[in-house]
Amino acid sequence: MVWIILGIVLGILVLLAITFFVIYNSLVGLRNQVKNSWSQIDVQLKRRHDLIPNLIETVKGYAAHERQTLEAVTQARNLAVGAVGKGVGEQAKAEGGLSGALARLLAVAEQYPNLKANENFLALQEELSSTENKISFSRQFYNDSVLQYNNKTQMAPSNIVAGMFGFKSGEFFEVKGPEEREAPKVSFNK
Repeated sequence: MVWIILGIVLGILVLLAITFFVIYNSLVGLRNQVKNSWSQIDVQLKRRHDLIPNLIETVKGYAAHERQTLEAVTQARNLAVGAVGKGVGEQAKAEGGLSGALARLLAVAEQYPNLKANENFLALQEELSSTENKISFSRQFYNDSVLQYNNKTQMAPSNIVAGMFGFKSGEFFEVKGPEEREAPKVSFNK
């Protein structure tokens, strides 16, 4: 009788240990997925940051008197580059400002038919459009990853393991202000 009870207790302990390891490993996997998905956003944002100086130089040749707009885009780009590594919220805010500045720059470009016909500008416009789409998809994947991770860290019984090992909730890449909600207009056809 004692051996049966001991066997049951031992079986329960083994089952608890296996459950613990499964939960812990799934938390680690989800945390790594969040980090990976953030890296994908980072890659696309870097690509966008690299395109902007070329875009500014191209526009500058046609719209030199739009200096204030060009400087605003340059400043917003510098803030966005400076926000890299400062957390999701800070980077999202800086990128939102950059999106707004780009939208204003592209609206200015609408006023210059010769610029809209320039091959370099058209190529940059296509690259920017493609990059903006990739950023959008990367943000969606990142937020989906954060949602899965947060659900796992906050739902029982995995929240117990998450609390024991310091798994913190992830931060969503959210749009805060109305200017951030406006995507840069990249269509130059009238």
